[in-house]
Amino acid sequence: MSAVIDRIKAEVEGHSVVLFMKGTPQFPMCGFSSKACEVLKQAGAQIHSVNVLQDPEIRADLPRFSDWPTFPQLFINGEFIGGCDITVELFQSGELTRMIAEAQKPA
Repeated sequence: MSAVIDRIKAEVEGHSVVLFMKGTPQFPMCGFSSKACEVLKQAGAQIHSVNVLQDPEIRADLPRFSDWPTFPQLFINGEFIGGCDITVELFQSGELTRMIAEAQKPA
């Protein structure tokens, strides 16, 4: 197992909502990352983001880790959820808000 995969795992397991994205929630660097952040915020998520543009190793290895080729990538409670389109669909159906509320419940 590579050190990069260990870092990805630590991010995913260390936060209830993790978005691997291009840029940051404040300054998204692509439309898909921007849209994913927008619906996550509307769903009430406290987003922990990882800027893949600043971390070429994560950018290279995350698609192998998640078996998903593009960014952004959303993980909730350690589970890969999907990219922008899936995140938006889940939000529109109300499912994302429920998942976020569940994930961020105080222990």
